[in-house]
Amino acid sequence: MRRLRTTRLYAAMPLFTALMLAGDAAGQGNPPGEWRGINGDASSTRYSPLDQINASNAAQLRVAWEWKGANAPIDSGGATLPRNLPIHVKGKLITTAGPKRAVVAIDPATGRTLWTFQEPPTFRWQYSMRASHGKGVAYGEIDGRGVVYVVTPAFFLHALDAETGKPLDGWGGAVPLPGFPATGSVDLLKDLIRGWEPWESLRQPYDPDKGIPLEIGYITNSSPPIVVNGVIVVGNSAEQGYNQTRQENVPGDILAYDARTGAFKWKFHVIPRPGEFGHETWENDAWRWTGDVSSWAPLSADPQRGLVYIPTNGATMDFWGGFRPGDNLFSTSLIALDVQTGRRVWHYQLVRHDIWNYDTPVAPVLMDVTVNGRRIPGVFQATKQAWLYSFNRETGEPIWPIVDRPVPPSRIPGEKLAATQPFPTKPAPYDLQGRDESHLIDYTPQLKQRALELAKANDLFSPLFNPPVHRGNPEGKTRFAYCPGDVGGVNITGPPAADPATGIIYITSTSGCGNRLMIPGVEKEREVEAKPTGKTIVAWAPGRASGAQSTLDGLSIWKGPYGRITAIDLNTGEHLWVIPNGEAPLSQRNHPLLQGLNVPDPGRAGHAAMMVTSTLLFATGLTADNTPHLFAIDKRTGRRVAAIPTPSRGEYGLMTYLHGGKQYIVIPVTGGYTALALP
Repeated sequence: MRRLRTTRLYAAMPLFTALMLAGDAAGQGNPPGEWRGINGDASSTRYSPLDQINASNAAQLRVAWEWKGANAPIDSGGATLPRNLPIHVKGKLITTAGPKRAVVAIDPATGRTLWTFQEPPTFRWQYSMRASHGKGVAYGEIDGRGVVYVVTPAFFLHALDAETGKPLDGWGGAVPLPGFPATGSVDLLKDLIRGWEPWESLRQPYDPDKGIPLEIGYITNSSPPIVVNGVIVVGNSAEQGYNQTRQENVPGDILAYDARTGAFKWKFHVIPRPGEFGHETWENDAWRWTGDVSSWAPLSADPQRGLVYIPTNGATMDFWGGFRPGDNLFSTSLIALDVQTGRRVWHYQLVRHDIWNYDTPVAPVLMDVTVNGRRIPGVFQATKQAWLYSFNRETGEPIWPIVDRPVPPSRIPGEKLAATQPFPTKPAPYDLQGRDESHLIDYTPQLKQRALELAKANDLFSPLFNPPVHRGNPEGKTRFAYCPGDVGGVNITGPPAADPATGIIYITSTSGCGNRLMIPGVEKEREVEAKPTGKTIVAWAPGRASGAQSTLDGLSIWKGPYGRITAIDLNTGEHLWVIPNGEAPLSQRNHPLLQGLNVPDPGRAGHAAMMVTSTLLFATGLTADNTPHLFAIDKRTGRRVAAIPTPSRGEYGLMTYLHGGKQYIVIPVTGGYTALALP
């Protein structure tokens, strides 16, 4: 494989040049002042060229308005999670809210609700475990008319007039259930299961309220679709893998529809069927019953090249895959599909036979970079395992070599893990991987010795891809640690942001581990109230692990930052700087074991909500006194140039727009949004 050497970082550019590069890198720019996708645009850079708010005035930002879902005319019987981000298009903010994922239009200057749309209740909605995880809507135009597309927890697709919120006449069809609109809808589940053997073999009538029998699976949705070159591409979501105890589920195939008419276009099988590429990676006919491999994270696209990029989840289930031997394509992968046909152009499997819950959690970032003097159309996938995988988005060729390295074998009878996993050589990991002695606090020799003794006594050291252990294992272990854990590294609660004018990406990550002990599946079944989908109880399922002490008098034995923001120059693959996520609480700073020591601030565990503009990086976080803030950060140095107090802690992401000559920044908070602007 060709090795691409590094080149220097760009110097600062005039704004005009930066805007041109941004539009080229994104492949789909926004009209001035707009933010037409939850990630900014199809490139998912979370970048805006707006510059009214800059280092000289960011400290003057004040709350312009707040919006609360509980005050909107929607069913607010459940909390609106801070994972919904508005788009801004043609003078409106449009988003989703509430447990039924209602679509809401908001006045950008006042926060007043303009219109709402809400799907009637169904069993499919009631069963969904992702109801408040919608993240927002997609936008497109038909002959200049703005159209909003939303996928609901019940797995219906609706097309709405952006001005009124009314379903489109003559689009899609009618769902034959009470309360559904007479037009403007598509039942995605019908298209998903068409030709799928477990459903077809039942030979029973289709019930649009209940969907398919839970014995063969259930599917929902947790991210908006994406509209590319007149095509709507739809992802999906399944039950959380760590809650599953049965092996059957429905595959999360990718669906596509004509944006103008709602007509079905194509379906991509995420679990390959006989004769399809990758089918041999499902041994013992496991493709027949295994499900998931959903794309629950948002999608990205390159309209110029006609490609849509699909980040996928693992297969049913987490931590045990003995019933699905093989590498299991296309689980935990990045797939590039032709948007018109659904043909696979290229793919890369990030984790083979994934049993660590290392699902691909955020949209891939599309950005052009210059490596060794050569301009490369890049796509960059941040992951829970704290690697950024870097590819030529046209060919799938890694920008820097990715090498196979041996990983530990399974310790559970009946499980066969992949002998090797792909290890990117560049960029370096942006957070801790595994746990070893170098990760221990070493502020004094005495502290390091105490930390080392505690780590050994509690069996806290582990490699990356540490294999699970089961109750009754020969080693007598009562738990296994996997680092990073379920929340990352990177996770959906903190997508990256990138500056296409400079080729720099900003990644927020957290350093926690997960701990589990595998227990018999029949025992796990007795612990859960709601029985999961499927019918065949697996041999082993994840149970609670016994506690393992990892603190000295309340002080973590691991060095920080516990949460961090890392800037990486993707022209060179080198890290530019790392800063902690927010500030450690006063109790940490004043810990008795740290008195008299000059200890770096380890920040907070968790992720920051971020975005980039032409002037600054913005990130949310808490100060030492636990006050929520929006931080304005110098993109080149990581130096904080302003800290603006906010009413609530911002989570997930940020967005910005220009309305009435004023630039606003919107922060998602539990229950709604806070908008900031200059006085």
